Amino acid sequence: MNKIKLLKGRLEINAKGNFIIVSKNINHTIIVNEPSLKYFDGDEVEFFISRRKRKGKYLATIEKLVNREKSNYVGIIQINENFAFAILDEKKIHVDIFIPRENIGNARNGDKVIVEILKWRKNDLSPTGRVKEVLGKPGEHETEINTIIKQNNLPIKFPKNVEKYVKKISKNISKKEIEKRRDIRKTLTFTIDPEDAKDFDDAISFKELTKNTYEVGIHIADVGHFVEEKSILDKEAYNRGTSIYLVDRVVPMLPEILSNNVCSLRPQEEKYTFSAIFKINNKGEILEEWFGKSIIKSDRRFSYAEAQEIIETQSGKIKKEIALSNKEYEVKEEMTRAILILNEIAKTLREERKRKGSINFNKKEIKFKLDSDNNPIEVIFKENKEANKLIEELMLLANKKVAEIFKRLKKEPSVYRIHDVPDKEKLKALKTIVKEFGYSLDISSREGTSKTLNRLLKEVKGKKEQNLIETLAIRSMSKAEYSTQNIGHYGLGFKNYTHFTSPIRRYPDILVHRLLKECLDRGSRKKEKGLSTRCKHCSEKETAAIKAERESTKYMQIKYMQDKKETKFKGIISGITDWGLYVEIEENKCEGMVYIKDIKEDRFFFKEEEQAIIGRETEKRYRLGDEVVVMVKKTDLVKKHLDFIII
Repeated sequence: MNKIKLLKGRLEINAKGNFIIVSKNINHTIIVNEPSLKYFDGDEVEFFISRRKRKGKYLATIEKLVNREKSNYVGIIQINENFAFAILDEKKIHVDIFIPRENIGNARNGDKVIVEILKWRKNDLSPTGRVKEVLGKPGEHETEINTIIKQNNLPIKFPKNVEKYVKKISKNISKKEIEKRRDIRKTLTFTIDPEDAKDFDDAISFKELTKNTYEVGIHIADVGHFVEEKSILDKEAYNRGTSIYLVDRVVPMLPEILSNNVCSLRPQEEKYTFSAIFKINNKGEILEEWFGKSIIKSDRRFSYAEAQEIIETQSGKIKKEIALSNKEYEVKEEMTRAILILNEIAKTLREERKRKGSINFNKKEIKFKLDSDNNPIEVIFKENKEANKLIEELMLLANKKVAEIFKRLKKEPSVYRIHDVPDKEKLKALKTIVKEFGYSLDISSREGTSKTLNRLLKEVKGKKEQNLIETLAIRSMSKAEYSTQNIGHYGLGFKNYTHFTSPIRRYPDILVHRLLKECLDRGSRKKEKGLSTRCKHCSEKETAAIKAERESTKYMQIKYMQDKKETKFKGIISGITDWGLYVEIEENKCEGMVYIKDIKEDRFFFKEEEQAIIGRETEKRYRLGDEVVVMVKKTDLVKKHLDFIII
């Protein structure tokens, strides 16, 4: 036994129920030899390699559990006379939790509950647990949103000691502090954000120096001034890692008094900021740059729609339907001119970025308009128009330039936002799929891939297959993450990139502010302990946030489709598995499943190499990207299922 090398890894259970181990020690697929119900998805385990198979796959045997990812699970309780079982929501867990009568608490039969696992004895088929919290009746809005919150271990309330600490923070603007900062208060400054935004991270200032030369300031909320390093507030923000945007609420990283008030760059209020100020010409060339602490006073808040109106009409007249105030008004000439010039600069920066290999995704995001009872009444597509891209481009510029400062200090690690090259196998699969639509993709080189991806994304724009191909292209990309190892950002085509511009909602940006301040104050950096661990933690928190946000969107899509069972919808086949077809509805992007057993015209089977299901008698094929007409068969808010039938 001593000769066997024991390794550690994280257990993952895929959609087919296969047990896979992910280990930093081995770069191949590790399949568990004898899957056991006693191990859950996400558990850290100790294992040894029992056999190497062909095609780089290994077989492993789990020796023991090192750490269970979580001890609390959500499920529906079924109460018998002397005991109960919790039937867990998570599909990847194949056991129920046994609950003795004394551990049921206030739960009633059929309630959705949070159950804590207490023990799992060697010969028991199920773990023993207790009801920790009753969430409510399955299918009710608050119950299902709270299920998403609890399953993803999202923190809702701030601890009392944090709330107490925040109340004691001085929120006043002091003369002594102003003297240490660059004063931008008299320079034309404004914010551009979504109309429902409450936290304003960034503001833009603009000054015309000569005919074709401008001073452009990117001012970011100086969150670090209020969030003192190693304080209980700092520790809480780090633990949360990021703000999370669910369909009907925000789970903030910072208490509301800071995120929506003190740090938020609200109009006509003096605010502490950390700024990147550039002298830039009309060709987008940076002539001078300055970074440092500042104080600003935003003159006006614009929504993206208002700024877009200025860009499209080339004037300052804002229609009533678009105005945040619900009244028609006219923007001052100097502000209108600033937005128009900044838009031209942004377009120049964007073209230069694309020329250097940045990939231009245009995928539409969906939002829901909700009534007072949180019922979805309309699907809204969030489209990136020129006003959005104006802000995006200036934020990218600031992030890139801060990362370049870090890069010059090669000796000490810093925080970078990195994005690796795409996975070759995924690119090959993408190439095969887009060929079916009549498109080509060159994946022979890094540069060739980014250029042809951009061409592909341009060609599909406005076509029925746009959303599908953009989704598949995004899935072929590596995942962006935080790291001290700077490998560049493939998707943006940047050699150096970080996150500096959103410290109200992202903890890595607070870290970057601290590191940058040290660079500016000392001209160097002291060695930061544990920075790599912090980057890993922030990446994990971001992944958890994205998962929760997607789950809440999926829930709301199902809720939206509940009363539409008599309606026919045009859809496109967005995924194929051996149990059925995923279909995305064209008009609202809701995605559901058509099970093979529900396609009555023939007996169908899945052919993986063709990515199609084929009729045994008729040889009819349903392929990825095919257009179909569907109706809703079933909506299940509890299991988060949306089922269609093809007609």
